This record gives sequence, C-alpha cells and structure tokens, in this order.
Amino acid sequence: MLLYVIIGIISLIVILVSCELFTNAIEWTGKKLGLHHGITGSILAAVGTALPETLIPIIAVLFIPGKVGEDIGIGAILGAPFMLSTLAFGLAGLAAIFYHFRKKRPLELNVNDRVLSNDLLFFVVVFVLAIGFSFLPASVKRPASGVFLVIYGLYIYRTFQQEAPESEGDILKPLYFHRLSTPDLKAALFQDLVALAGIIMAARFFVKSIEHLAAAWGVEPLVFSLFIAPIATELPEKFNSIMWIRRQKDTLALGNISGAMVFQSSVVVFVGVVCTNWILTRQAIFSAVVALASTLLVFAHMKIHKRLMPQVLLSGLLFYILYVVLTLRYNL
Repeated sequence: MLLYVIIGIISLIVILVSCELFTNAIEWTGKKLGLHHGITGSILAAVGTALPETLIPIIAVLFIPGKVGEDIGIGAILGAPFMLSTLAFGLAGLAAIFYHFRKKRPLELNVNDRVLSNDLLFFVVVFVLAIGFSFLPASVKRPASGVFLVIYGLYIYRTFQQEAPESEGDILKPLYFHRLSTPDLKAALFQDLVALAGIIMAARFFVKSIEHLAAAWGVEPLVFSLFIAPIATELPEKFNSIMWIRRQKDTLALGNISGAMVFQSSVVVFVGVVCTNWILTRQAIFSAVVALASTLLVFAHMKIHKRLMPQVLLSGLLFYILYVVLTLRYNL
C-alpha cells in the first residue's frame, strides 16, 4: 500500500508541474491564433485538460468486461461534470478569497458573463438531456445519440461568435520552452503537447494508485468512479483555474471549468450512450441533480446581479459535502 501512496504523491507533483506548463503554453497558443480568452479557456484549455477523465470511461467500457466496466464508465462520465460543478467551482471561489486576503487580487471575479453564461446554459440543457436518455427505450438511445455531438458543435459555434473584449491584459509570462525571445505558434504548441502528455500519464498513474487503495478499502466500482476517480482526473482543471485566478485571468479560469463541463456532458456522454446501455442508477441520477443545482445557482446569480462573487462559487463545496453526507448516510 505504501508503494501506491508514493506513486500517488509523485504523480500529483508531475500533474502540478505539467499544469503550470500547460496554462503558460495555452495562453500563448490563444494569443498566436488571435483568440479571445473565452475561446482559449472554454474550448482549447477545457478540451485539453479534459483528456485524462475522457480516457477513463472509454478504457473502462472497452477493456473491462461486464457490469463492472459499465459502472466505472458511467460513474466516471457523470462524476466528471459533478466534480467540476461542485468541487472545482468551490475551490476556484476559495482561491479567489485566499488571494484577495493576501492582497494579490480584488474579491470580485472579473469574468465575461456572456461567455460563462453561455457555457452554463449549454451544460444545463445537455446534462438534463443526458439524464432523460436513461429513460428512453434501448432501440432509440443509440440512433439518437448524435444529438450530443450536434449540441457540442453548436456550442463551439456560439462560443466563437461571442465578442469578448479583453479586460484581463495581454501581458504573458515568457514561454517556459522559449524564454529568450517571443515564441512562435510551433513553440507554444510543442509545450502544449509536452504538458498534456505529462498530465495524461501522471493522471493515469494517480488514478491507478487510488484505484488500488480503494480496492484495499473495499470501495464499490461505481462509488470509486463517482467519488475518487474524478477528483484525480479533474486536478488539471482545478490547478489550471487556481493559477489563472491568482493572475486575475478569471475568464480563462472559469471558462476552463465550464467549458470542460459542456465537453464532458455532450461528447463524453455520447461515448457512454453508444458504448453502454446507459441505464442510470438512483445514485448516479442524484449526483447529476446536485451538479445541476450547483450550476443553476451560479447561473442565476450572474443573471440577476450581472457579476460573479467567489462566495457563490464557494457554495459548490457545500453541494459536494451535502452529496457525500446524504450518499453515505442513506446509501443513495
């Protein structure tokens, strides 16, 4: 067991270093492509850092036979947006408050509300649809699953149509792999790929170490995939967002989370519907409802007040704790 603890710690360090490389490189990539921060955060960064958790359900469904593979796959698919909309939002809010008290930034989050509202609205719609698909006849699910890809394509189109005037500044830290002069797009992309490789490999080792520890503790596959695996695989989004919040690049920070939520609830759900029976248990549906409630609270706050305070994001931690307590107490 000690070996897996050591592997987990080393993997976590590699993830942290790789995330620093990735956030640095993705900003330069967006700048070189002439993209505003909404697109860079919600699409480029979100899809890139979503790769680790995307691999888990695919590998589970394709290579673990029977119900165990399906349980892990479906749990990981639903667990990712659940963790992002509760734990990741909560940690982002906590980071903003922490850096505010250290006098590193103002308390209010300076986000582009149109970009973030667009992300959250798409997530709510497509995630409700994902739950609804669980109740459809088997003969309808797979033929109709293409709707999730259509929705994600529409989301990308809408995000590119957003005219987001930058208020976060264009001063970037030098590219780590090209510090002596202004980097070109190839240098930024190369660092992106190296960072992503580090994130993916380290996340896999981290999940593997936790999987063995979970087995030693007698944790069920579905519980593991809902509770434990997403915490590990969502580390890239969490750490990337915290780094951007520290630098007052809030649209990048929140877009990284919300964009990944849309990707996970559309493209990855499409994989789940095609590759499994997509029958959701009571526990899985409850996690989805909690994720929607946390998201709708943030969305409503932005629509009513036209701003975003970190205290609202902090409520995501309360939703996460509520889910854990109720699940463990009532065996939902």
